Amino acid sequence: MSEKKLSFKEMCARFDVTPRTLRYYEYIELLQPEREGRSRFYSPRECARMTLILRGRKFGIKLEEIRQWLQIYENEGTEAQRQAFVEMADRQLVELEDQAKQLEVAIGELRSLREATLGKLN
Repeated sequence: MSEKKLSFKEMCARFDVTPRTLRYYEYIELLQPEREGRSRFYSPRECARMTLILRGRKFGIKLEEIRQWLQIYENEGTEAQRQAFVEMADRQLVELEDQAKQLEVAIGELRSLREATLGKLN
């Protein structure tokens, strides 16, 4: 039985990405669709990779880090990839926590400025 492959258009729709995004992910070798003439087809493997790419982007992980992380699976297997993920997640958690602190400060400053301005209106 043949695996279900998605066309370029189906891939864009399934993952809610633009054609430009999908082409870019191919260009930087995050995805490697099968080609038949000018048509591209995405296997379940490519769909799984796209899920991981989008999950990484959601958490703010850089595309180059995602590319390297996906390559670990190809070269070293699942266990090495899991270990690399934990390290990548640890780094990203530190970054996100720092950003959260910066946002908290900015929100506080904006509230104070708003209140001071509102007080001058009365």
